[in-house]
Order: sequence, then C-alpha cells, then structure tokens
Amino acid sequence: MRVLFAIVVAAAAYYFYRQRQPRHRSGSTTNASDAVDDINLPRNAGADEHLDAGVQGTFPASDPVSVSGKGETAWERQQREKRG
Repeated sequence: MRVLFAIVVAAAAYYFYRQRQPRHRSGSTTNASDAVDDINLPRNAGADEHLDAGVQGTFPASDPVSVSGKGETAWERQQREKRG
C-alpha cells in the first residue's frame, strides 16, 4: 500500500514539474549574425559603395521604420491618464 502511495505521489510531482516547464522556446532560433552576409569593401571604395554596404548591413530588419506622427512616452501617457 505504501509503495502504491509513493508511486502516486511521485507521478503527481512529475506531472506538476512538467506543467511548469515551458513547452517551447519563444523568439528566433537563428543567430542574427548568420542572417547578414560578410560585407567586403575595396580599399578605394567610394561614398556610394560605403552607403550601400551600410544599408546591406541593416537588413533584414526586425521592425519596419515608423512613419506615424509624434509618439508619446510612457511618462506622458501616465500623465494624460491621470488627468482623465
């Protein structure tokens, strides 16, 4: 009887332990440096080539550029919400 009780307690403990573990990892599984190719510039590269290399180094970007109007900081939002 004690062995059966010990097995039930162990099974319950294992069940609750597994429930607390994350099912899958969130986020990207790739290394960000793997997404960007090595950029090699010749010694006598011009301004346009440097600009192209700089733009190439920024892609792929995770978030698009925001083109909306003036934003609001968290502090400004809190002050606005306090006023009503």
